[in-house]
Amino acid sequence: MKQWDQRPFEIRNLFNPAFCGVVLFRAMQSYEEENSQGMPFSLALLVLPLCLQKDSRQVFADNPRRYLLKTIENNPKLLVNFANRVNNMLPFTLEAFGVLMERGCFVVTQDGRLKTVPKKVRKSVIGTEESISCQRVARYIGKEFARIADRVTVYTTFGIRP
Repeated sequence: MKQWDQRPFEIRNLFNPAFCGVVLFRAMQSYEEENSQGMPFSLALLVLPLCLQKDSRQVFADNPRRYLLKTIENNPKLLVNFANRVNNMLPFTLEAFGVLMERGCFVVTQDGRLKTVPKKVRKSVIGTEESISCQRVARYIGKEFARIADRVTVYTTFGIRP
């Protein structure tokens, strides 16, 4: 991972750790609405690749009432190169977790789940049209992960070995 000032302008804007942290927080928060135990760390690693990549985000934004598994079944193009995307996004995801942890926005439970801390991130979703879209899709992803309630099923659906 390059130092902040040595990263290209586009990377600094798109993968800003604070913004990525907000996207992760939205997913974890909506996961907790369905499952109060908190989001498993392994599922949180899939959030940014799904929310920040415009094509996949658009598919989910266009089908917000459809089950995640059905959406994936109807849009197999989402799976193309997904494992590599997750791998490439890992440093940015970890950096975003670092910002969230440093600000006290979540805690890690004894069983390794991530639970948000209330009143640490603004409830209202604001920003540009694209950033709002990322946050809304993150809420959808978090809720759907909780409904599926099985990490192996989620990973297998996306063609990643758990």
